[in-house]
Amino acid sequence: MNVLWFFPTGGDERYMGTSYCRRDATLDYLSQIARALDGLGYYGALLPTGTGCQEAWITATALMAVTQRLRFLVAVRPGVMPPAQAARMAATFDQLSNGRILINVVTGSGKEGMAAEGIAIEYSDRYAVTDEFLTIWRGLLRDGTMEFSGKHLFITGGRNEYAPVQKPYPPLWFGGSSDEGIQVGAKHADVYLTWGEPPDMVAEKLERVRRAAREQGREVKFGIRMHVIVRRTEEQAWEAAQELIRYVDDVDIAKAQEMQAKRDSEGQRRMMSLHKGSRNNLMVGPNLWSGIGLLRPGVGTALVGSAENVAKRMQEYSDIGIDTFIMSGYPHLEEAYRFAEMVFPLLEVSRR
Repeated sequence: MNVLWFFPTGGDERYMGTSYCRRDATLDYLSQIARALDGLGYYGALLPTGTGCQEAWITATALMAVTQRLRFLVAVRPGVMPPAQAARMAATFDQLSNGRILINVVTGSGKEGMAAEGIAIEYSDRYAVTDEFLTIWRGLLRDGTMEFSGKHLFITGGRNEYAPVQKPYPPLWFGGSSDEGIQVGAKHADVYLTWGEPPDMVAEKLERVRRAAREQGREVKFGIRMHVIVRRTEEQAWEAAQELIRYVDDVDIAKAQEMQAKRDSEGQRRMMSLHKGSRNNLMVGPNLWSGIGLLRPGVGTALVGSAENVAKRMQEYSDIGIDTFIMSGYPHLEEAYRFAEMVFPLLEVSRR
């Protein structure tokens, strides 16, 4: 397995729903996390993108300088970045880091989120734009030149003078639960990502992606994004889960669920369907808890339990085709240590 962690570039916390014990995303704190991940043997780490966090490429560049082996999963944004500029950024980072960049393709964050960032494409066109963007991006890095004329994007006399270290280009990671998203991911992605749904839902999605990839004459690998709360015993882990949401009240949940419902995202709809906005529906599978999704958009599930049971659940995901895990936990520094020290020895984890 390849195991990645998460950089809390929007700030870190010990308790959801309150500023009590909140940590700012300073360079000193993020550097602490980066050095810890590097030393603990994590394969890499994801930097989020959007209005609620620091700019990912700038942050990754700063953290590259304090690490030696850690890979950085950083977003390219079709509709925000020109593809030729994104290709140069990827090639430059790959050269300067000696092959430590991974590319996360982010198509959008709902109509309101796209509007808040001034993205000037129709929401319904986001996957068509992504398809054309990745066609140009891949061509520039693979061949060094590119000519392309599409419905939304074009490039004439395109050149990339700086070849990446990773061939033919840094790996593309992509997530999308809609039929349209799956088609684009199957055509371009090297690693297809899903949020932490129960294994039966994940297995169904992976099979859809495999079929779509076969139609393109391709194969893809699979990764999953989820949180984790691991402790020495089951009882201690579940106590920690309840402690995480101790300051979350019903008003907080109602407001958060209303905002999440506005996100025109099939992945978000699938996350919300697990708990239905109720504290009474948080157990959605063995050791799988959806409490974080009561308040947070995006991935809302966590593996909760003893190290032995968390490892067992990860192995179940591996058995259906997941070979990459992107994990996170609160606070991210402490939980990164717990997870690596307690769970890594129980699994066949790649140490780079």
